[in-house]
Amino acid sequence: MTAITLNIIVQGLLTGLVYGLMALGLSVIFGVMRVVNFAHGEFAVVAMYAAFVLFERLHLDPLISLLPIAVAFFILGYGLQRTLINPFIGRAEHEQFILLVGLATVVINVLLIAFGPDARPVNLSYSFDSYDVGPLIIDKVRVFAALAALAVSAALFLFFRYTRTGTAIRACADNLTGAAVVGLNVKQLYAVTFGIGFVCIGAAGALMETIADASPSLGPSYTLMAFVIVIIGGLGSMAGALVGGVLIGVSEALAGFFIQPSMKSMFSFALLILVLILRPQGLMGRRL
Repeated sequence: MTAITLNIIVQGLLTGLVYGLMALGLSVIFGVMRVVNFAHGEFAVVAMYAAFVLFERLHLDPLISLLPIAVAFFILGYGLQRTLINPFIGRAEHEQFILLVGLATVVINVLLIAFGPDARPVNLSYSFDSYDVGPLIIDKVRVFAALAALAVSAALFLFFRYTRTGTAIRACADNLTGAAVVGLNVKQLYAVTFGIGFVCIGAAGALMETIADASPSLGPSYTLMAFVIVIIGGLGSMAGALVGGVLIGVSEALAGFFIQPSMKSMFSFALLILVLILRPQGLMGRRL
């Protein structure tokens, strides 16, 4: 393996961890509520613009503004679930689809009105710095973004594993009727779950702003990418979302360098098809 190829793989792996965090929110929401958030990528772009605005107005590095953005997105997700999403829980899938696609359309058009179609970059002082590790030249900004994505993902795993609320949410995911019978407030837990999913979206969006320029046109592509990642990793699997993100990040990086950048998506879908043929439940999903 040449040094160039190894560099590309490492860069794709680091970017893939951020992709995985973004997809983690979709996986959490679906795994607990069985609701597919078709506005997922659009809200990730909202977080990117939030990071851009905080950088422009307050000179906050997205790695720092990630925290207030994540808190704000938890409140946003909690409020959306209680007011807009909750009445559609248990309804037909096509009604949920229409609701969330309509929400995505509104979000993108609001961003277009507020910011226009032009890309909005964040020019960090270390944007072009790198680490030299043997034959590797690793972008500093991608290292920071990947470490932050891992930290948020680890916090989420610990929350679901060791807190009472996390345990209650997992109980709702495993047996909704049993959870209701023992007295758990399912509606409240659903709202908290949606808020946690939005924490992943907000954090990932802030990190994405360090490695990509915010643009309203990114919304649908990020939604589609999140779907591909969670299907490859396994619907409802948190670890699978991170693994799927890494695979997509590496495959896109290799395809973009050795073939054409415009053909990156083709290889992502080829990987998706291969996984669906060999393991329909996803790499880390459970067979139904």
